[in-house]
Amino acid sequence: MSDPSAAGLPEVLRYTAFSADPEGGNPAGVVLDAAGLDDAAMLGVAAGLGYSESAFLTGRAEAAGPGARGYVVRYFSPKAEVPFCGHATVATALALAERDGPGELEFTTRAGRVPVTVVRAGGALTATLTSVEPRIEDVGAADLAEALAALDWPAAGLDPALPPRIAYAGARHLVLAAGTRERLAALDYDFARLEAFMHRLDLTTLQLVWRSSPTVFHVRDPFPVGGVVEDPATGAAAAAFGAYLRALSLVPETAELTLRQGEDMGRPGTLTVTLRAGDARVRVSGTGTRLPEPA
Repeated sequence: MSDPSAAGLPEVLRYTAFSADPEGGNPAGVVLDAAGLDDAAMLGVAAGLGYSESAFLTGRAEAAGPGARGYVVRYFSPKAEVPFCGHATVATALALAERDGPGELEFTTRAGRVPVTVVRAGGALTATLTSVEPRIEDVGAADLAEALAALDWPAAGLDPALPPRIAYAGARHLVLAAGTRERLAALDYDFARLEAFMHRLDLTTLQLVWRSSPTVFHVRDPFPVGGVVEDPATGAAAAAFGAYLRALSLVPETAELTLRQGEDMGRPGTLTVTLRAGDARVRVSGTGTRLPEPA
């Protein structure tokens, strides 16, 4: 992994999100002063880091919320720009809180405005993002069959209580529920085939889930369109999944859900999804920590 800062670029910070352990959660690059970087430079930084996504603050923005600090944020995977990234949002919010103090933030993204609240409790910082307005779509039978073929999952192995849908809360994700924990753990897919399928449907990840209790889910997110086999902790998909569960009346309108991700990769993380009655938006919370600079 190269060091972009050594090439005369702005300082590149490294954080992991959704875990206080540097060996857990999802790493992201964070550039707090990217105003002088063009698209090619930002893509180059993201590719050099090799994380699933990196975030770039390209300027200040007027915030809608009273007292909030507003920023324009862009997100890049090693392959392309993405409209929204939850874990890089959390990482960026934590980096700003460590520099300027906790409080209210608002990120202007390609997907829309995303408020973020950072609080300190017991010495640890936690960030909570509020998604853009979500939506849920049906998935056609032929598209579902192609996704399952790329995953090498039999249709009979799906959980009929959690039907396949495409869910959006800033980015599009296909939700597929495994009938057993063993099925979810056995992820070995056709990278090129799944990548082509996802490009055709404009999907960011597949949100693969297994329900272990009414409010606890294990999740995995293949991310071939970003040049990454699997995303260790996916905040945008967590928001979309919360919207999916509520839209299908699989959880109450007001609920707090726990998503466990990264365990099968050796990078465990925890994402907390909060639903509020009367508010279609979804809140996703997590902690994080700054990663040591490379030697």
